[in-house]
Amino acid sequence: MSFNIAIDGPAGAGKSTIAKLAAKELSFIYVDTGAMYRTIALGLLRAGTDIDDEEALKKQLSGIAVTISYENGTQQVFLNGENVTGLIRTEQVSDMTSRSSAKPQVRAKLTELQRTLAAKEDVLMDGRDIGTMILPDAQLKIFLTASVKTRAERRYQEQIEKGESCTLEEIERDIEERDYRDSHRETAPLRQAEDAVLVDSSDMTIDEVVTRIVTLARERM
Repeated sequence: MSFNIAIDGPAGAGKSTIAKLAAKELSFIYVDTGAMYRTIALGLLRAGTDIDDEEALKKQLSGIAVTISYENGTQQVFLNGENVTGLIRTEQVSDMTSRSSAKPQVRAKLTELQRTLAAKEDVLMDGRDIGTMILPDAQLKIFLTASVKTRAERRYQEQIEKGESCTLEEIERDIEERDYRDSHRETAPLRQAEDAVLVDSSDMTIDEVVTRIVTLARERM
């Protein structure tokens, strides 16, 4: 039987970074669900899709194929055969991801793929609703969060290092708006599962958070 770990939390909490390191430590397969949603968002952006038009969204989704592969243990995402792993972390894609991932049609497209992976392999999966919707029976659930200020500062540093123009105030406002949108959407809203362990990383280093999650996992395996 496979062992599944679900990590949920708001934007900018460091889920992907933490999840990759913890998965490597545990020799689990890391499934970046956010990257899958970002890939769909990129496809919708490229097509100029009005995601509030159900028929237009349905038509565009039918022409979007999201696949994944692993290179040296690192997940690569493909949009209609094109490796877009390096193209899906812009603020524009982030905003579209937050809006489009609330659409039932988008979520249904990826849920089956994610559950199939988890049924076959020991996986560590991160996202917004993994523990509440995608893998409700995961043996370990983590809700990873941090203060808005901390998350904004982290995201600001990431963007500056990439050479992208932005201000800390803009990012903080964007995160607050995204938090509200993600937690108030009708479909699979962001919330902490009742049996999830809360981990606030505001005053923790990356290594400390990874150690916390790995320790919890080994206690339950």
